[in-house]
Amino acid sequence: MRITNARLRHRPELFIVEIDHGKFSSITVQPASISAADSYDAQGNLLCTPFVEPHIHLDAALTAGQPAWNQSGTLFEGIERWAERKSKLDEQDVRERVGKTLNLLVSQGIQHIRTHIDTTDPQLTALKTLCQIREQVKDKIDLQIVAFPQEGILSFPNGQALMEQALEIGADVIGGIPHFEYTRALGEESMKWVIQLAKKHHKLVDVHCDEIDDPASRFLEVLASEALFNDMGDCVTASHTTAMHSYDNAYCSKLFRLLKKSGIHFVSCPTESIHLQGRFDTFPKRRGVTRVKELHAAGMNVALAEDSIFDPWYSLGNGKMLRVLDAGMHICQMMGYQDFTTALDFITENGARLMHLKDYGITVGNPANCIIIEGEDDYSALRRQGEVLLSVRHGEILMQRTPANITQQVDFTSL
Repeated sequence: MRITNARLRHRPELFIVEIDHGKFSSITVQPASISAADSYDAQGNLLCTPFVEPHIHLDAALTAGQPAWNQSGTLFEGIERWAERKSKLDEQDVRERVGKTLNLLVSQGIQHIRTHIDTTDPQLTALKTLCQIREQVKDKIDLQIVAFPQEGILSFPNGQALMEQALEIGADVIGGIPHFEYTRALGEESMKWVIQLAKKHHKLVDVHCDEIDDPASRFLEVLASEALFNDMGDCVTASHTTAMHSYDNAYCSKLFRLLKKSGIHFVSCPTESIHLQGRFDTFPKRRGVTRVKELHAAGMNVALAEDSIFDPWYSLGNGKMLRVLDAGMHICQMMGYQDFTTALDFITENGARLMHLKDYGITVGNPANCIIIEGEDDYSALRRQGEVLLSVRHGEILMQRTPANITQQVDFTSL
């Protein structure tokens, strides 16, 4: 396969990209725009690494309103509605919904997914099914499965045993939800247990941490210190951390020292967090999104994710990572030109780092995984919310889209 007239991130030139036996074999600068019948013409659009979705709940996708809608819009009512729905799970139900959702995600240029699967289903129906699906789709998409205790590890009957069973079945990552445990002591104990379990089994960790507006919810410091003491920082991700939005600056100044020293990663889900958080406020009303801008400026790795697609917590969602990025840039007030020039990192490179993806990047010798987005660079792709025109995996086309043609009867350019 050959791609011509392509732009690469942070480079003004046009490039020819050659793919042979599923790998990038040559990446060379073009002297000028060319036309070649045997090539895919990128037409000056941006060729970049595939989008990464580092935090989504595939087991709950497409279940909004089943059996009832989340009327309050709160995180906790969402958990109640999901508890009702998950009792009705079976393999066919999970396969049908996950298949539709994966089709949607692939159509939007996503090739790498970390999905949290609820282990507080005593049958572990969804987790067993997703582990089977992961193997079936591995040539087309990377699925990383988190054993996620939605209703707690220590507060749910046999919660620890279910987590260990999930690892035996094939979960890749160990999760947690300390702020949902019954007491502060149980939340802290759960974090220590998670780190020791991950250390024992050589697993990554991704915790739903402090996803609440409560400024007294401070399990992040426990997670980060345990990661630091056990030399596991690069293997640990803290997702959401929305209570950080409510922490005072004096405490955050102390906390950031620990977070940076620990080396842990972060995921923020801006569209979902701004919807779920601040629900108990009148006015002023909190955004409830973690300090993405400040974490990033301090040199810590932060990725953005969509979190949900039409489920009890979020009744929208369409798999468009550029939409998530656009919302995150606005909400977190990262609207300077320098912010725009590297914006795509939040939905590509940063997620790849925390997922420990190997050979991720457009480099000769790497697997030929890439997408083409409408736009010349990060800024134009973000501003225009460009469509993903092509998705290539190991040199094979996963998806191709033709840009919409608009017939405009009136031309104002001569004014």
